[in-house]
Amino acid sequence: MTAKTVLIVDDEPKVSDLIKAYLEKDGYETVIAGDGKSAVDLARSKRPDLIVLDLNLPEMDGLETFRNIRTFSDVPVIMVTARDDEVDKIVGLHLGADDYVTKPFSPRELAARVAAVLRRYAEGPRAITKLAVGDLHVDFDRHEVKYKNELVALTAAEFKLLSVMAKSPGRVFTRLQLMDSAFGETYEGYDRTIDAHIKNIRQKFSKITGETDAPVITVRGVGYKLE
Repeated sequence: MTAKTVLIVDDEPKVSDLIKAYLEKDGYETVIAGDGKSAVDLARSKRPDLIVLDLNLPEMDGLETFRNIRTFSDVPVIMVTARDDEVDKIVGLHLGADDYVTKPFSPRELAARVAAVLRRYAEGPRAITKLAVGDLHVDFDRHEVKYKNELVALTAAEFKLLSVMAKSPGRVFTRLQLMDSAFGETYEGYDRTIDAHIKNIRQKFSKITGETDAPVITVRGVGYKLE
């Protein structure tokens, strides 16, 4: 079996070397980046199976690095920070991080988390027939969506887009990620078409509630997420 490659992103060589030693002891191959730009370049060229990403990086910080990587890759990411800051945790995980550890951490614990995240990805997603996100209920077998117990009449394209976001509530998707996940990489539409579909979805939710807010939120400069 081919060894999994882990990209370690940290500006402290002692920390990177310690993580490297533990991961290589467990049979992983490792690549190290000391800053955000190098991390983005290596994520693109080396295509690692997982990234351990420090948030406190010089110049381009960890969150900005994460956003850049997410424009071209869905590689699983474990975020690391020296600050036990709940806001950072919420922001990081809502962008789509798979796990989160705070310094100082046990290298053995981090190695175990790496194994757990990779195992989840290897197992693949389980078949989902129904799910609920707050007042939103999606029935994939019936191809139905209910919001606040009211049926929402979505087109096939709208249902696909909402389903992608509903399976990862809180995660921010770029337009390209939504387009690829909902319609496939061979889809020839424009990414701005996503904006029109999202607008229609929001209008249909608003008709039910009589309010202007909707569970699909715009994240400026990034894309959309489902709250």
